[in-house]
Amino acid sequence: MPYPDTKRIAYVMKRYPRYSETFIVNEIVAHEAAGMDIEIFSLRAPEDTHFQDVIARVRAPVNYLPPATPKTPVFWQNLVETADLLPEIWQILPGVRRDPIRDIYQALTLARLICQKDITHVHAHFASQATTVTRLAAKFAGINYSFTAHAKDIFHQSVDADDMRLKLREALFSITVSDFNLSYLRDTFGRDAKHVVRLYNGLDLERFPYRSPQQRPRQIIAIGRLVEKKGFADLITACAILAKRGKDFTCAIIGTGEQEAALREQIRQHGLQALVHVLGPLPQQDIIQHIQQAAVLAAPCVIAADGNRDGLPTVLLESMALGTPVVSTDVTGIPELVKHERTGLVVPQYDPESLANALEHLLGTPEVRMNLAIQARQAIESQFDIQQNAAQLRKLFQTSMLPTAMSQEAG
Repeated sequence: MPYPDTKRIAYVMKRYPRYSETFIVNEIVAHEAAGMDIEIFSLRAPEDTHFQDVIARVRAPVNYLPPATPKTPVFWQNLVETADLLPEIWQILPGVRRDPIRDIYQALTLARLICQKDITHVHAHFASQATTVTRLAAKFAGINYSFTAHAKDIFHQSVDADDMRLKLREALFSITVSDFNLSYLRDTFGRDAKHVVRLYNGLDLERFPYRSPQQRPRQIIAIGRLVEKKGFADLITACAILAKRGKDFTCAIIGTGEQEAALREQIRQHGLQALVHVLGPLPQQDIIQHIQQAAVLAAPCVIAADGNRDGLPTVLLESMALGTPVVSTDVTGIPELVKHERTGLVVPQYDPESLANALEHLLGTPEVRMNLAIQARQAIESQFDIQQNAAQLRKLFQTSMLPTAMSQEAG
């Protein structure tokens, strides 16, 4: 059934597409399937060399905003051209003089395109630079904006509290992906966070069919960017513990990132080359096959030294939907999904011994894998179906189209 309103929504990201951000793509594809007209704007060109196949399902055109800080004549020309369409900008500019020139320049371009393309609402993913540009552009264009805050953009040590407070206060609404995040934002920012809504990321469940994990090889799978917050160093240590116990297993780590060389060296130092393999990035269909063939997925997430952490890793949703039981940690919103001994096993972060014990337990007990997998799939179907969750977001978008929305928020 087509989306009941013909208004157009803009999605703004720092980089699009990105290999690791399938949750954004899932959201856009679900909106388009419901008939929503979307235009994508990216502040930067993509840097990744691999992309997931779901990208090909997106119909929305992609607009890349000029990334460089311009010279004065170029900036002035952009300003004048935008002001010809939106003359109110001259009154707004004094209030944004402390914002970075590059962000203002991109926001001017975005505001002009918003006007030219008849866009009525702008939504950014991540509360950092994408939302900075979106907030300014919405102000210039005189329309509402919203954003989704995930994890690094909330908890990293670089987050500017005053900047976050301003974005929360001026947005028509904002989304965050776990109850943990919601509580943190409300506790930290009080009334400025009163319009934050918790809305879980979701999956297209037709693309992630359930398979029983009862008969699986003794294989551990781990998937994600090879960065500190994923906790893969603890996984390798846990594998070393299992190897010393004489346990029969293999472990595959799928992904790429800044810690790849260090993780490979850790594998070598433990003498695990025959048991633990770093496979690099793979297409999503290949990842699905690896998950379906594994006895357990490990997601030993940690809070990194700089405060960075995962919100609610999509790979947990994917694994639980596919029928592969998971072991993860008690970080941020993960226990909302992975409920210990009900939908998975939860261990403390930075605890390779506990991680090894949990992995050993699932590798050796098919009946436990079965029980956890059944309950995990039920949890995914009830709370993480992208069609249902995207429909909730569309209802929020509709509020931006009400004539009184801006005046109500100002009051």
